[in-house]
Amino acid sequence: MSTSTVPAKNAAPQKPAGRKKLTLPVIMLIIAGGLALVSLVRVISGADDLTSVGQVSGALSLAVPIGLAGLGGLWAERAGVVNIGLEGMMILGTWFGAWAGYQWGPWTGVLVGIAGGALGGLLHAIITVTFNVNHIVSGVAINILALGFTQYLSNFTFADAPGGSSKQSPRVEEIYKITVPGLSDWMTTLQGKHWFFISDLAGVVGGLVTGLSLLTVVALLLIPGTWWVLWRTTFGLRLRSCGENPTAAESLGVNVYKYKYIAVIVSGALAGLGGVFLSEVASPIYQEGQTGGRGYIGLAAMIFGNWMPGGMALGAGLFGFVDSLKLRGSENVHALLLLMAILLALVAAWQLYKKKYLPGVISALCAIGLLVWYLVTDSVPSQFVDAAPYLTTLLVLALSAQRLRMPKADGLPYRKGQGK
Repeated sequence: MSTSTVPAKNAAPQKPAGRKKLTLPVIMLIIAGGLALVSLVRVISGADDLTSVGQVSGALSLAVPIGLAGLGGLWAERAGVVNIGLEGMMILGTWFGAWAGYQWGPWTGVLVGIAGGALGGLLHAIITVTFNVNHIVSGVAINILALGFTQYLSNFTFADAPGGSSKQSPRVEEIYKITVPGLSDWMTTLQGKHWFFISDLAGVVGGLVTGLSLLTVVALLLIPGTWWVLWRTTFGLRLRSCGENPTAAESLGVNVYKYKYIAVIVSGALAGLGGVFLSEVASPIYQEGQTGGRGYIGLAAMIFGNWMPGGMALGAGLFGFVDSLKLRGSENVHALLLLMAILLALVAAWQLYKKKYLPGVISALCAIGLLVWYLVTDSVPSQFVDAAPYLTTLLVLALSAQRLRMPKADGLPYRKGQGK
């Protein structure tokens, strides 16, 4: 064995590069601080629905399909495959889930919808891994193909079914929902007191224990499950090595093609499950255009989360929260202007403290603009209400872009034996 591969016995251990990992207590403090800030905005603005039980429950329902799509993107990109086709895989999940669900029950629909999304993932893996086609081109092609394929199938399946049409399925039986007796009523009563922080915390807890679908529970468990599989198992280490340095992984005996295939198929299955959630939980019926770009938003949530499950979940939760505010009235989005102004002011202060003067000044000017807009108006235009979730996503991505680090080989072409 060459001496270059053997570390010196007395070599001083080097400090790991990169920023320090957040510990659980620090994460809990950040969440508590964020909730306190939202509570402050609620008290100032008088928008008491900002953290109500219904608002939190609605936000969770809107965040789950985005989170599942983001989780699917994380699996694929950690193995080095960019999956722009998540939107198409979600479309397949919505259609196949509703098609099987209205005939044989919702849980059969879940399984068939997952299989539909996995089929889209398999197609993406064949095109990108085996034939080495550009990942973006393949993903866009799958999105177009899935849309046309489901439209074609609907013409001779749903159109002839009772209660269906060429653009929607018959109604699907809803999956059982859980409400914790006693605790749900207590949290609702406590939230109605509108006390600072305490009522907001009660609203969050109440939203998590009221009308919670069993499929939502499964989706939430998949987040820590993904973290454990990818970061605490040998399988996960090998899969992630394919996204960081596939040539080195191959030299150590890892079957790179196999792990890429597994990752992309799982990615499609998760996106398909997100589609099933839309057609069986969020709205127990399939409708054409039901995904509404959530596959792309899931990718944005994954990027915001720095290709980590926990950060991705926060990104999906943020979009779901803002989207739910939009659905519950423009006064809530008006209060969001104040929240964004305070957040940008904090960002500006931090940037100036770090001597990054140009970003700090820009953030401060944006904060002042939003604050003035909030103070001189009582409501916001309907166009802004509709665009608020997307604008918030763009803002968060812009502010977090400097700390992101994607897998090194993500999207790069790979051929077996290319390192020899």
